[in-house]
Amino acid sequence: MRIGFDAKRAFNNQTGLGNYSRFIIEALLKYAPENEFLAYTPKPPKSENNSLRLPIKTPTSLIGGGLWRSWLINDDLRRDKIRIYHGLSNEIPYRIQQSGVKSVVTIHDLIFLRYPELYPAIDRFFYQKKFRYACENADAIVAISQQTKDDIMEFYKIPSERIKIIYQDCQSIFHQKLDSQLINETKYKYLLKKPYLICVSSFSERKNQKRFIEAFLSLNLKEYELVLVGGKSKYAEEIAKESPEGVKFLFGVPSADLPALYQGASLCVYPSFFEGFGIPIVEALHSGVSVVAATGSCLEEAGGNGALYANPLNVSDLASKIQQVLSNESLRNKLILKGKEHIKQFSAERIAGQLVELYKAI
Repeated sequence: MRIGFDAKRAFNNQTGLGNYSRFIIEALLKYAPENEFLAYTPKPPKSENNSLRLPIKTPTSLIGGGLWRSWLINDDLRRDKIRIYHGLSNEIPYRIQQSGVKSVVTIHDLIFLRYPELYPAIDRFFYQKKFRYACENADAIVAISQQTKDDIMEFYKIPSERIKIIYQDCQSIFHQKLDSQLINETKYKYLLKKPYLICVSSFSERKNQKRFIEAFLSLNLKEYELVLVGGKSKYAEEIAKESPEGVKFLFGVPSADLPALYQGASLCVYPSFFEGFGIPIVEALHSGVSVVAATGSCLEEAGGNGALYANPLNVSDLASKIQQVLSNESLRNKLILKGKEHIKQFSAERIAGQLVELYKAI
């Protein structure tokens, strides 16, 4: 089969949607080489940043990239004899069905519908327009979790049989066990002198770092530090002003440093009260770190029996679960072992096989 990807974010986004897109493309290139793959992007990558070795297609005219990606790309797909086009980030071109090309869309979450107050009205308008169109018109929908599938069925009334749950894994850099010297050098780089709890996440109210800080402080863990890793935001500035010395904010950490930061941690906590999946949990499990995560969305799918779960809106419950793990070495080891077993289902080979099966079915 000749398969086209919406590769905009694969080449030009270094966070969640970009990581997912790169993971899917790399998995298929490695484990389904009998197929031919083309990447469509309105903005070509700089050659030194292009780790995805596959043919790249860009707009054939001076028309703006957004218009091409949403409408005019259909001419390119037809000319390139694409059999299946996979929209990796919640959207497909309008009227793609008229081009004779089959389509698959991956829907990551519908948080903007479940918690509309967290999004500007203009963003909600465009998300709703694109996501609904994709769900109603794609030949198949990939949901990255049961939670996302349930939301698609609830909000868009899409039949269950049109939606297939296919999980994802984290980047392969988190799969390798690092030597202690590298871990210690990374700790030194970020001035981490005590054992620490880590949370890797963008900073927003939904990610719930403020309650995590409150839970940590309530335990009076003088021998530990709390390390929050993410990008700068207004929310981060607000909670940083209120946080004491034992809480560290690390902004702009390169991806290459994250495996060592995870592996050097005593515990990973992911307190977000709603997610589409929860990749930081998977990263922590690959890193051999025990996890405390939040109930209420899909994080139990990401962590399975490799984590303890707390009510993210209950500071006391969150603190209790943190204390439970830190005070019990046997429990920590048990969680790590169960986590390693759980994440086998997220392997690139397994997921590539599921996608190829879906492509063939449509």
